[in-house]
Amino acid sequence: MIDYECLEHEDGTRLIGFGFFAGVVGAHNGMMAYGKRTGSFSLERVYKKKNFQELIHTYFGLKIPLVKIAVTGSGRVAHGILEIMNLMEIHEAEPDEYKSTDFAYPVYVHLKGEDLYVNRRTGKYSRKEFHENPEQYECLFRDYISETDILLNGVYWYDQIPRLFEMEDMKKESFRIKTIADISDDRNGSVPCNFGDNTMENPVYGVDKISRTRTAPYIENSVDVMAVGNLPNELPRDASRYFGEQLIKFILDDLLSGGSKIIKNATIVKDGTLTEQYQYMKEYAEV
Repeated sequence: MIDYECLEHEDGTRLIGFGFFAGVVGAHNGMMAYGKRTGSFSLERVYKKKNFQELIHTYFGLKIPLVKIAVTGSGRVAHGILEIMNLMEIHEAEPDEYKSTDFAYPVYVHLKGEDLYVNRRTGKYSRKEFHENPEQYECLFRDYISETDILLNGVYWYDQIPRLFEMEDMKKESFRIKTIADISDDRNGSVPCNFGDNTMENPVYGVDKISRTRTAPYIENSVDVMAVGNLPNELPRDASRYFGEQLIKFILDDLLSGGSKIIKNATIVKDGTLTEQYQYMKEYAEV
């Protein structure tokens, strides 16, 4: 049994992942939700389109109002989000000017690790140190909350990494964010008002800023949250084709020739037994 998500290059980068298409669909759905809340524009659903190419045509002539959008993350998900930002002709702003300028056109800021996190003691960011000791860092996203209308979140998160904000922040008058597309989709994670998944058919729910309870979307005094765990399923043709192309490019020859280190490292079970690097699953597997 080989887990395709564990297929990695020597530097630890995953060979195969649907993150780009999750970013595309999540960004689209986030923008769609903001359009519905404000009535300023309308977007069709992704899954009603044949493929990504057909989806692109729906952006021609689209007029986005004067919004400020924060895009977080630096992986495949973020690349998908940025693709939609560019297709919608939303301009990129640098972090400093984003926080201090009122623009005459819609803008987004792309916040990566060094923009989001800082060591509490040194005031600096080291990618290696951050991933080894995230508890030593604090998040700087609060500096952007009062300037952001839409948050498109693509950061990798686990429980030792600081959240982008806390639930208490939503009560503050400075909390300007109206729509959040939590594409990373960690329940109670980097976006604390992610209360769990909705469905492809109904991807958005509301969260009341005062009571911090789940509500219907698009109502007064709430923040709209788009959280869906299977976003690439809205573009099945493109996602499946990409998946197959990556398998053919990096894995097929090795499979036919008897295997490789990449395949070995992703093999969870061989001859009915857990392999050495997956022994941590032994207790679970024997239940």
